[in-house]
Amino acid sequence: MATAELTKSDTLIRFREKIGYGFGDMASSMFWKLFGSYLMIFYTDVFGLGAALVGTMFLITRIWDSFFDPVVGIVADRTNTKWGKFRPYILYLALPFGIIGVLTFYTPEFGGTGKLIYAYITYSLMMMIYSAINVPYASLLGVISPDPKDRNVLSTYRMLFAYIGSFIALLLFMPMVNIFSVGHSEQFGWTMSVFVISIACAALFYGCFYLTKERVVPINQKQTKLKDDIKDLFSNKPWWILLGSGISALIFNSIRDGATVYYFKYYVVEDSYSSISFFGIPFVLSGLYLAVGQMANIIGVILAAPISNKIGKKKTYIISMVIATILSIIFYWFDRSQLMMIFLFQILISICAGSIFPLLWSMYADCADYSELRTGNRATGLIFSSSSMSQKFGWALGSAITGWLLGYYGFQANAIQSDQAIHGIKMFLSWLPAIGTILSVIFISVYPLSEVKMKEIITELDEKRK
Repeated sequence: MATAELTKSDTLIRFREKIGYGFGDMASSMFWKLFGSYLMIFYTDVFGLGAALVGTMFLITRIWDSFFDPVVGIVADRTNTKWGKFRPYILYLALPFGIIGVLTFYTPEFGGTGKLIYAYITYSLMMMIYSAINVPYASLLGVISPDPKDRNVLSTYRMLFAYIGSFIALLLFMPMVNIFSVGHSEQFGWTMSVFVISIACAALFYGCFYLTKERVVPINQKQTKLKDDIKDLFSNKPWWILLGSGISALIFNSIRDGATVYYFKYYVVEDSYSSISFFGIPFVLSGLYLAVGQMANIIGVILAAPISNKIGKKKTYIISMVIATILSIIFYWFDRSQLMMIFLFQILISICAGSIFPLLWSMYADCADYSELRTGNRATGLIFSSSSMSQKFGWALGSAITGWLLGYYGFQANAIQSDQAIHGIKMFLSWLPAIGTILSVIFISVYPLSEVKMKEIITELDEKRK
């Protein structure tokens, strides 16, 4: 059924479907934030690997996995079932996603070499299954509705639920670790905490599957050759621009998130502060800092749609990243005792960061329309896999840089740090992420698909579908 033949009731995106679509990224983000904020310190301080070894592992596994994403997109584009192209992957991979996640945060009784091999295997599998479920999920945005306004709304719901999930995971994770560790080892506490989160993630993915629907069918329903899909993708200039911008933005995020626990453990020395309790649950400063950032991200998501509808996605993106750059640089000079300013700047920077990601997802959908108009071929999965690829590649570079520089600055796990190591830890939350925001602004400044241009593209596509 072509889009033009759908009735008004067929194309209506109901509230329950918006919620259902949001559930998918809520699940993904709960695990993704654990990877970004806790996996590095888990490997160095709990699992027992050197920081430089972990940085190298992150780079190798994530670069490989980044190139695995387009493979998933290609296969998903060629999938045809009664549930559509993309939803079956969410249904069948929800449970394996949770199981592999638990194994990633499990500490086996191996020696140093055995642990390193185990980390490589489990982390590689985790990233691959993340791609296998997240690329089809992201591609859903391009086929739930052909209307750019609907996509903006769905993208907003997606990011809203993503940050809510991240907030819950980051706020409760360390308290759960502390609770499960009582009477057991710290390693057991980490594994059981991830087990609880994995159950929630699987349930959310199932909710996403049952509450969403695929509607958009390409103009040309004949399956194109793979080489043609790849050729079309490589000639898609807006796609390349978003790829570079997305990688740079994720470098910014991954460095800040990955270094946060180190910043509070070794620079602020959060153990010297009394724990803050809510409803009898004690929270640590680093967990509160990360959770506050997620709440601020939600504010950014909410602001993104009305601001971008008024001044455009491109201008909104650039303004947000420029402000984040300035605030990040200032962050370096905060003293460890200036907790109020540290938390205030976390809120402001996170608002800026939160506003750009719904814009990026919406722009990827625009790239699919742009490609379809130019070539007659709609490779939605392949194009959206680039978003996941940039995400993985950006995190790979950011995490590798964090690991390598921790080693370079002389970081020693569970020890009093040297002045040089403290300087490096401070750089991770200031100057280094600012480099990512600057690069992101440079890329997005040449993005060509304005709101006016997209209106013309959608009009032409509608005519061809008729």
